[in-house]
Amino acid sequence: MGISRYAGSLLRRWYYLVIGLALGAAAAAGVLQLMTPQYASNTQLFVSTAGATDLSAVAQGEQFSQQRAASYAQLLIGRDLAALVIADLGLETTPDQLPSQISAQVLPETVILDVTVTDESPERALAIARSVGEQFSALVERLETPRGAAVAPVQVSVVAAPLLPSEPASPDPVRILAAGMFAGLLLGGLGAVARDRLDTSVREESEVTDAARVPVLGAIPDLVSRDVRIAEVTTGPVAEAYRLVRTNLKFVSVDARPRVLMVTSADQSEGKTTTTIQLGMALAQAGQNVLLIEADLRRPRLTRQLGLVAGAGLTSVLTETADVEDVLQPQGTAGLTVLAAGATPPNPGELLASDAMATLLGKLAESYDVVLVDAAPLLPVADSAGLAALVDGVILTVRWGSTPVDRLRRCRELLDRAGVAVLGAVLTFAPRRTARNYYYDGDDASTGWFRRTFAGRGRRNNR
Repeated sequence: MGISRYAGSLLRRWYYLVIGLALGAAAAAGVLQLMTPQYASNTQLFVSTAGATDLSAVAQGEQFSQQRAASYAQLLIGRDLAALVIADLGLETTPDQLPSQISAQVLPETVILDVTVTDESPERALAIARSVGEQFSALVERLETPRGAAVAPVQVSVVAAPLLPSEPASPDPVRILAAGMFAGLLLGGLGAVARDRLDTSVREESEVTDAARVPVLGAIPDLVSRDVRIAEVTTGPVAEAYRLVRTNLKFVSVDARPRVLMVTSADQSEGKTTTTIQLGMALAQAGQNVLLIEADLRRPRLTRQLGLVAGAGLTSVLTETADVEDVLQPQGTAGLTVLAAGATPPNPGELLASDAMATLLGKLAESYDVVLVDAAPLLPVADSAGLAALVDGVILTVRWGSTPVDRLRRCRELLDRAGVAVLGAVLTFAPRRTARNYYYDGDDASTGWFRRTFAGRGRRNNR
């Protein structure tokens, strides 16, 4: 999975990032609500030696003070000092607990001790910091004064008095919110990539060509409202995309032009009926005499989308209860005729694979330039498997982001067993950026890219 695939996963599932960002911010806000504000008061103590008069003594005294300062930093967070501070202020805590509120360090290359006291109360933080300075000076004096001596060689004095804190030192809302949002964004990104890795649906043209071993005749953008009747879409990107499919069909079978084409898919709702109608309209607009056959007998949709009568039709002709000429219906587009499905029979698969169907298709192929058969999906039922053997070629519709690659591969295997030529695939419901590649690429706006890339491959794959 390359960088471009990762980027594609994030773009397709951008809402994972948004959700992760929101959840991260909400979690950070929850953490902030649970955290108790802590106030910090800072004081600084100066360690010096007493009695130094000449430069040599001063230098030695400074070195001695630095050594002592390092030890005092540990003494500042010890139990002895804590006990003195507690007794001084009357705090309700223990010598084991108070040191956790005190931090001390020696400023580099100095004899200054930097002490910070934190507490839930700003007033108490100030009081403890003051007491630490006073009590520590007294503690050092007691510890450092030799027996029999009146003055300690080392003195500790406050050089920076503590101040009353006006704002909490922690938690830091900006940092916590930023960390929460970053973590949420990261988790959202990981979720998007993981979801994409688990999603085996077709999302790239190369996946179609690899699984079905056919060229992609065109990508149809998902731009048509569900409230618009597909027969009314005669201009715009969708109509242009189907005209490109019409043009690319010329390069698939140059030597023997197929006349009877079956349009099918792996499963329902993958755009096969829409493709049949729009491709038929595109062919008719190019001056060809086209017949559309509604052969999805279990779930006929073609006549309803065209607003035609769904009474007598294909099944009536196959059962010899009507002549084909009597049930043909002209569509609004000049040169386009429709044969409806008719009544649903109890045995659709047997009827579609019968000799009567073969005879009918042969007769219609003599009367029309192109016969497009809207067939049932290949995998849910066996109706189209027998019908495939009676046509000149098959066009597969593949729904972008929905058709699993393995089911597309099974379709190709099924059609291979039927011995039928698979002319190509139409990628339906494609994002606009994917569909644009098909009609704005190559040295010719409509055919250059396909002719250069896939025409020869399509002929080789179907030999």
